Amino acid sequence: MKKLIEGIQKFKSGYFNAHKDLFEQLSHGQHPRILFITCSDSRIDPNLITQTEVGELFIIRNAGNMIPPYGAANGGEGASLEYAIAALNIEEVIVCGHSNCGAMKGLLKLNSLQENMPLVYDWLKHAEATRRVVKDNYKDLEGEELMAITTAENVLNQLENLQTYPIVRSRLRQGKLRLYGWIYQIETGEVLAYDGVLHDFVPPQSTVSVPEPEYNLYPGCNLLNQCTPTVGGNKPKQIGNGNGNGNGNGKAPSSEKSTQSSPLPGYTHLPSDQAERIYRGSRS
Repeated sequence: MKKLIEGIQKFKSGYFNAHKDLFEQLSHGQHPRILFITCSDSRIDPNLITQTEVGELFIIRNAGNMIPPYGAANGGEGASLEYAIAALNIEEVIVCGHSNCGAMKGLLKLNSLQENMPLVYDWLKHAEATRRVVKDNYKDLEGEELMAITTAENVLNQLENLQTYPIVRSRLRQGKLRLYGWIYQIETGEVLAYDGVLHDFVPPQSTVSVPEPEYNLYPGCNLLNQCTPTVGGNKPKQIGNGNGNGNGNGKAPSSEKSTQSSPLPGYTHLPSDQAERIYRGSRS
């Protein structure tokens, strides 16, 4: 606590005094440009990572950088999302996962949390789609590789969940909203962004931004390079056949059930199992 109090005094006499004009403007209202959804992890500082000023980012933080599907939870995530888009007219949304995420570790051993951390257990069940995709499609991975893929798939699932919100779907349809998926590597300081053409996470300066209603990860060397360095001239371990896919048929690795489009009206952009869960939850 002593350190925090000293920090407050230092902030007032230092940074605040040097930026009085900025804080005077902010006192009359906020006009952030981007909604940044990320993890509660203490090692993640969105303004530090992006080198943005106070007032430029509207931030939602929780364990695992998750946005539960519309109607599936009554927490503050949906309300904050709606406010950011409807009231603040934000046009860009970033979902940012990170390496070595405790929430993703918990997700991979979900049942063991039920007794000691029941609230964490209940929260992580909102990422059941991530858990199932990883369990069914990446059975050969373990350790750091499995964590990297889980983090990536979770970011993509949160982008899908965002599209279950009426205001998000409406603004996307009007071309007034763009969604981005990022992964922050704590150990290197690097940020990777999902590329809708390559179906992989790549440095954001090389990202080709194209509209895409579905997010499918074709994990190749780029993402797994972050945790599997080249040894003795051999290539890092790669999932799939070299074309960036995991099953050799040119499609994203997934089970038949998870790739089948839902017949439910308004949910055809989602896999049938996820759509049915959302549909039931929104009407229960």
